[in-house]
Amino acid sequence: MKNSIVWLASYPKSGNTWTRIFLANYFANEDRPLSINAADRFGFADAPAGLYRKIGGPNVDLTSRRATLALRARLLNAIDGNGATVNFVKTHNANTNPFGVELIPPPATRSAVYILRNPLDVALSSARHFGTTHEQAVTDLCRSDYVIGSENFVPQFLGSWSDHVSSWAGETRFPVCILRYEDMLKDPATSFETMLRHAGLPIDKGRIEKAVRFSSFDELANQETTDGFKENTKNSERFFTSGKSGNWRTELAPELVKKVRKQHRKMMKKHGYLE
Repeated sequence: MKNSIVWLASYPKSGNTWTRIFLANYFANEDRPLSINAADRFGFADAPAGLYRKIGGPNVDLTSRRATLALRARLLNAIDGNGATVNFVKTHNANTNPFGVELIPPPATRSAVYILRNPLDVALSSARHFGTTHEQAVTDLCRSDYVIGSENFVPQFLGSWSDHVSSWAGETRFPVCILRYEDMLKDPATSFETMLRHAGLPIDKGRIEKAVRFSSFDELANQETTDGFKENTKNSERFFTSGKSGNWRTELAPELVKKVRKQHRKMMKKHGYLE
């Protein structure tokens, strides 16, 4: 293996899609914003069902966790060996080993960027995206056995929010750059420059500023209104909403806030999410 993979890792609804669209605009370097539905041309994800069917054949049972895990090494080998110096790969998986299978193998890995978001806002955004209640979203954040999947994506092993964060933030076998979503909102140019430097890519500040403009939430929301967004789910009216932080203060019930803080106090305190 040539360890070309730079993981773009995050718990779902933490800013991964925005980050990938920024990267796509940075790499494309066009004079107008890239279509949000073309951003996947500039990177990979580790869960699309179609990729696993290409490797395992049309009859592979993609609802089987063991069956998809058995194909994962071949998928990552194909990405790592495609000739590119750097391959950004989106993942929502925790950095763990379900059924003894290493989800994030160091031999294929150059480094990782981990996008971290306040779990109170994650709960709100997850409920909207997956079409569940706030109560269910908070319960899912606290489940050590939490796994997601759908007809379009193979099972992804998340665990609880704290499990997920610690699995990536505590990694020592390869470099990990941690970016807080809230800091990215305040100063996206600096955050994205940090990410590019971490991946060992050339820095062009003019291109960074342009890519930030082209991936602004207003631009993404306008594109979604006009053309739709293929990554949205049938449960959610819109994928790109406000893009803000702190909505939990007015939208999440106090008892749910208390539950999240109690369950994830240690990790929230460590990363600055407890006042």
